[in-house]
Amino acid sequence: MKFLHNSDRVEAFSDGVFAFAATLMVVTLDMDESLQLIGAKATNFLSFGVSFFVLVILWKVHYNFFRKTSYIDNWIITYNSILLFVVLYYVFPLKSLINSWMGVKSITADELSALFVMYGFGFALIFLCYTLMYYRAYRKTRALSKSIELLFSAQHFSLYVFTAILSILLGILKVGITFGTPGFFYALLGPLCYFHAVWFDKKYRKKLL
Repeated sequence: MKFLHNSDRVEAFSDGVFAFAATLMVVTLDMDESLQLIGAKATNFLSFGVSFFVLVILWKVHYNFFRKTSYIDNWIITYNSILLFVVLYYVFPLKSLINSWMGVKSITADELSALFVMYGFGFALIFLCYTLMYYRAYRKTRALSKSIELLFSAQHFSLYVFTAILSILLGILKVGITFGTPGFFYALLGPLCYFHAVWFDKKYRKKLL
């Protein structure tokens, strides 16, 4: 007997994992013997704040998916599970990377290169999961206007994966590593997403009018 999937249970479990990831950020703040958070320093606090709001953005993208479609099957549950697993992994290179930029942690060029690769790998996997979730929902959605929006999101997040892969290559090759070039490379997402939106609007959305 085949049972209908319940998206509420998936969302509730996912929210719990995101909350746990936020908790990991807090417990990894350094403490002294008197249990006073060293993170009270401006640099540590800013590092934690940036990491936390990046996590909130990832949660918002996840939230938007379940607002845009009610379709859910075993494939989407699988992609979502992988996504949550990677989010927990992503917390540590993200905080370490921000700490190195803030001067909280002093690391060598080789360590920074490895950190960019780890960050890029996590970033790519997270948005690959979002891409696959949207594409799966697009394939299973019959309403044309709704499926077009799902296709747009799938293509949109595939650009994130593409950018992350290029950043990983820069990190491996150590191109401009001391200047943080692999990190600044993500700024390309702005123009890439803009031109994709313009192209998509001309090719798909205007045909619906």
